[in-house]
This record gives sequence, structure tokens and C-alpha cells, in this order.
Amino acid sequence: MAAPRRVEPEWLDLLPADDPRARASRRDLGRVNTVMLQAGIMARSLLAHGAGEKPRVLLDLGAGDGSFMLSVARRLAPRWPDVRVILLDRQNIVSPRTQAGFSALQWRLETVAMDVFDFFEQANPPRVDVITANLFLHHFAPDQLARLLALVARSARLFVACEPRRSAFALLGSRLLWALGANDVTRHDAVASVRAGFDAAELSALWPEPARWELREGAAWPFSHQFVARRPSASP
Repeated sequence: MAAPRRVEPEWLDLLPADDPRARASRRDLGRVNTVMLQAGIMARSLLAHGAGEKPRVLLDLGAGDGSFMLSVARRLAPRWPDVRVILLDRQNIVSPRTQAGFSALQWRLETVAMDVFDFFEQANPPRVDVITANLFLHHFAPDQLARLLALVARSARLFVACEPRRSAFALLGSRLLWALGANDVTRHDAVASVRAGFDAAELSALWPEPARWELREGAAWPFSHQFVARRPSASP
């Protein structure tokens, strides 16, 4: 059985966006996502659980610099053309190069710099079909997480999250990031992320009205934990 979940501050969240260590850590995260195979896991899940329906609007939570979602979009664009994608993050750090990448795919990009709770609880939040989260949910304590998942369930028909797997194997991997040249911020945050990650059906247990949804949750090789919530088309 995995150790109890432990949420603690991650250094990258505490640094200014233009801090050199923060910029280096965001570059490290690109390599970490590659090693974890996150983009492929996310894209396959979206296609597998999208019920053959192309979304009009996709919202990515905690999108950071947008490079992860661009990698996913490149895999999806042949099947899902002309999608409006909203990148939500507290900081507006999406580069012109990333913006051009979405444009080349004919995906319409919108960036929103806002707290995730403020975004969902505003008077008229944008209507979305699909919501994604990559290495984001583990930042939240259980009460915050339950609140966030309730807002997500109210807002979309499909939600896919790829999070750290809380396991001894994943913890070992997080402690070996020095081999990728990761800086001190990334090395600290990787260990903290695994300790705050998920195991078994912990996200399903927090999802509201589970009887109205199709829920899937479990390990995704090599280091990830995947959660999918899909509202059947016949549900209100």
C-alpha cells in the first residue's frame, strides 16, 4: 500500500515567472513530461473516451507555458480539427513560439491568467466540452480538491487528468532527475509531487455524483496516475 498522501509547497509555485531558476525548471518539466510519456497518455485517453465527438472547446488547467498541451494537440489535430483551446494558469507565460504552434495546427488559442477557482466561479465562465489537467491536481489538499472536482464536473462532459503516481517506483524515479540535468527546483518539486500524488481510486472517491458518470482510474506506465470522468450522452 502506498504511503499516505502528503501535500507540501513546491518551489516553482513560489518563484517569480521570470526567475532564472523558474525558467530552467519549466524547461526541465518538458523533459520530465517526455520521460513520463504524459502527452501520449493524455492524447490516447482523450481519443478513447471522447465517444467519437470532436470537442468545440478544450480547457487545460494549470497549463503553464502551454508546451505540454501543444504536444497533445499535435497528436489530436488530425482527428480533432479546429478546436478552441483555453490555457488557464495563474501566470501568462505562453511564448509566441507556442502560440504559433497552435496556429499552425489551426487550433484557436486563448490564454487566461487567473486562479482556477476564480475562473470557474466567475459570473459567466466560458462553456467548454473537455477539461484536462496535467500534473496539476496533486497541488491541492483533499477539501480543495473536492471543491475543484465539483466545479469541473459542473462544467464539462469529459475530464482527463494525468498526475504523479504515489508509489515507491515513482519516488525512486523522482530522485534520479539529477541524471537529466534537472536543477534544484525541479529535483525538490519532483519528490514533493510524488508524495502528493495519487493511488488506487482516490480521485474517484472525491468525484461528485459518481453514479451519473463513467469513471476510470489507475496506474499509467511508467510513473503516472490517470483519472477519466465521462458523462454519458444520455445523462442530463
